[in-house]
Amino acid sequence: MTLNPTRTLDELKALRELTGDADGAQRVAFTDLWVTARKFLTDKLADLPVEVHTDAAGNLWATLAGESSKELLIGGHIDSVPNGGWLDGCLNTLAGLEVLRRLSEQGKPPVTVRLVDWADEEGARFGRSLYGSSAAGGNIDVAEMQKLRDRDGIGLEEALERVGITLADAPNAREELKNAAAYLELHIEQGPVLEGLGLPLGTVLGTFGVERHTITFHGQAAHSGSTPMNVRRDAFRAAGQFSQEIYAIAERHSGVCTIGSCTTLPGIVTSVVETCEITLDQRNLEAHRLAAMWQDAQAAATQFAEEGGCTVTFGDLWNIEPILFHPELIEAADASILEIVPVSHRLPSGPLHDAAEVARAGVPTVMLFVQSLRGISHNKIEDTEEAHILQSVEALDRLTDRTMAWIGR
Repeated sequence: MTLNPTRTLDELKALRELTGDADGAQRVAFTDLWVTARKFLTDKLADLPVEVHTDAAGNLWATLAGESSKELLIGGHIDSVPNGGWLDGCLNTLAGLEVLRRLSEQGKPPVTVRLVDWADEEGARFGRSLYGSSAAGGNIDVAEMQKLRDRDGIGLEEALERVGITLADAPNAREELKNAAAYLELHIEQGPVLEGLGLPLGTVLGTFGVERHTITFHGQAAHSGSTPMNVRRDAFRAAGQFSQEIYAIAERHSGVCTIGSCTTLPGIVTSVVETCEITLDQRNLEAHRLAAMWQDAQAAATQFAEEGGCTVTFGDLWNIEPILFHPELIEAADASILEIVPVSHRLPSGPLHDAAEVARAGVPTVMLFVQSLRGISHNKIEDTEEAHILQSVEALDRLTDRTMAWIGR
């Protein structure tokens, strides 16, 4: 049997019809439509000589036994954000399904090959991304996860119970990686780089490290009519000056910075702002540059606060170190792409992916990116040219063969 990327394209369209609506994909983790999407995948797997099971965290595994107990993992996630795109996550799983079909028809592979659909990669419902892969990677705090609630007040623990998963058992998913020798993941880029270069495919160098913090400027409330401008201690002014500086910080360190929210108190039109809290997200592929970005941000915030007669305090939200992918698998990914198209391009991933948690657990890892039109994702207009989708499935298949050979050296 030869690979049939057109079948993957057809299955992606079928899944879109089954689990989407006029606003986009609705495969939010642990909802009824997520269960429907999972059944769509398991029904396809039923035609293959694979062992299928759900692990202690809710990740779905399909195992094609090979000559060796060493395992090559191909991963993705079928869950989506609300009103999401038709390719984010599910391209990974359905392309991996097609690779499994090709391998199973050709006989026993040299190593065991496993397809995994990670549970709740997006974190859209409970605010904690990479839940399933974090559990498998040994990086989960059950006590913290028990505190998570969705917008309707439903806890993660309750949501998992509804689909037959016990949160307290989630750390046992660590067993799934005990024989893992390599991990591959195909994903849409979700950004504009490949389209800007006119290239369909790229090799991912790693995922950005992330620093997320709150920065709170403290001034003094005062009447907006009777207080002269030169004596105001305006917390919002200090925050506004700082917001411009983050662009210079990002450029200086070749990273990205985002102020995602801004809350003011007392929050009325007739008062100078007494308190202004912003959230800052900083990302970089190099750990020392990421650390320098946060140091520069604190220094700038302190400077603008003092200049405006204010003070500033800092709070921690979340952080993860940069995750660099395996250099030999990066070379293998480039070689696989170059068998399909004339040019490959190496680029970092700004968004996080399950691949980061798998690599963090010590498994040699690499990702392939396929071009995203307009660089848009997490949106119903997310799209990729069909020809590029077909090429991405071929590239993943070539990379699978290369990686099996690399494992067996």
